[in-house]
Amino acid sequence: MHRRVRLLVCDTCRWILSSTSHSVGFHSTTVKKAVSAKKFVFAKRFHGLPQLDNFSLEKEELPELKSGDILCEALYLSVDPYMRPYSLSWPLGTTMKGGQVSKVIESKNAKFPVGSLLVGYFGWRTHTVVNPDVRSKDFMEQITVLPNLGTLCPSVGLGAVGMPGNSAYFGFLEICKPKHGDVVVVSGAAGAVGSLVGQIAKIKGCHVIGFAGSDEKVKWLTDELGFDKAYNYKTCDWKSSLKEGAPNGVDCYFDNVGGQLSVAVRSHMNHFGRISVCGAISLYNDTVPTIVPCVEPAMVFKQLRMEGFLVHRWTHRFPEGMNQMSTWIQEGKIKVKETNTNGFENMPAAFINMLKGGNIGKAIVKA
Repeated sequence: MHRRVRLLVCDTCRWILSSTSHSVGFHSTTVKKAVSAKKFVFAKRFHGLPQLDNFSLEKEELPELKSGDILCEALYLSVDPYMRPYSLSWPLGTTMKGGQVSKVIESKNAKFPVGSLLVGYFGWRTHTVVNPDVRSKDFMEQITVLPNLGTLCPSVGLGAVGMPGNSAYFGFLEICKPKHGDVVVVSGAAGAVGSLVGQIAKIKGCHVIGFAGSDEKVKWLTDELGFDKAYNYKTCDWKSSLKEGAPNGVDCYFDNVGGQLSVAVRSHMNHFGRISVCGAISLYNDTVPTIVPCVEPAMVFKQLRMEGFLVHRWTHRFPEGMNQMSTWIQEGKIKVKETNTNGFENMPAAFINMLKGGNIGKAIVKA
């Protein structure tokens, strides 16, 4: 079901890019029969790691388009760690939330002609009718036109040139404020965000250490992404690894995991170190709260600065982040990898696999 690929232009991506380039101007296709969408709804509360029976695959008949509406068909869908903690506030029966790259297949909106590629938080669904002119203040309802990605596969709009890319770009640069020569530690370093943070740190002249969950991931970080050191957090001694990789201490920590590993990193940080907290995936599936030592002693005696963030803080600057990430990728300064799952029906399996650490880079479902 799962296969790992580099972000090169596959045959499917060529077809999408080709068909898009031949769509000129505004026109509306005629749909001879009603369109129905397949969607996954949140059927049962999670307890620990999600299971397949937490989700229900349902069918929804879509309305005819009104003036200003577009009909979108999902091409690539995203599964991300944030979906697990966010689900605590979702009513049962809610369509699972998440981003997708979709293609406009019918339009009554001149600004979004047939063939346009969009990134929208339409959720786990195959088709969506929406009026993109109706603006929402909710970040999870924003719709953007996919920028020109050159030869890159459109799925990168859900990863390095999308929300994870902006999380890495702004969350690291704005909060950690790295300086040339800084020692940077990244946890969850082989994931969609962590793998980008480490490479941005290298671009900025930092010494980079990553923690990931398998020997395969560790090898990828050092051999292909250029991390100076990487460790399998499941098998290494954290304190010894930090002493080996950062004998003079740590200046910046980008935290994706939380828990005991983050305690160990904080205890090894230099005075006036900076910590950017992106997530706490090690805790998301806990059925009993994890107890860790309090953070105050390290914060006070090392005079650390620790700040959490939600990426929509920088919504007004997203084009800056997307353009810079795209440029770095096309210059070969950042390498991107995906773990692909084929078939919309496998959304839950892909989500569960990602939460278990089965992905390298960005987890993507090809509809």
